[in-house]
Amino acid sequence: MMRRLLQPFWVLLAVIFLIEAWLWDHLEPIVERIVALIPLRAFKRWLSDRVDALSPAMTLIVFAVPVIPLFPLKLVGLWLLANEYWVSAAIVIVSGKFLGVGVTAFILDVTRPKLLQMAWFKNLYEFVMAMRAKAAALVYPIKQRIRKILRGDGVSWSSRMLRTIARFRKSVHEAR
Repeated sequence: MMRRLLQPFWVLLAVIFLIEAWLWDHLEPIVERIVALIPLRAFKRWLSDRVDALSPAMTLIVFAVPVIPLFPLKLVGLWLLANEYWVSAAIVIVSGKFLGVGVTAFILDVTRPKLLQMAWFKNLYEFVMAMRAKAAALVYPIKQRIRKILRGDGVSWSSRMLRTIARFRKSVHEAR
């Protein structure tokens, strides 16, 4: 009984987790393109050389520090929300999210080999990757149902949905 009640909660958490993972996967190539356009490739090489000389614990600081300047951006977003600047708040929060994920992906790419030398970090990393796989497996059937519905084969479409589409098409044709 309790498991059935918590099922929507777990699906929601899985969806949020997968959105984060999707952002991570799709922002990393964008960051790579930006690196190719500006001299970040040289910076990445320089940073890699410096990280190679650090201990794993010091590498953790290199991984954590770039996220700190993004914290004030989140506070600005919250202030904008509190003062009802909805569009500005959304832009700041979404931009901060993209920037944070992009920077974190870039820095993790450089620091991952050293960080994985720490047993607790390796365990955490493997746990997150396993949770990502479980989240994908949990959401997969729902994703397939949505795709089937959107394909519009008629079997999955409710009669109410089909009537709504028919009314919309009729109104569009009558407007011409």
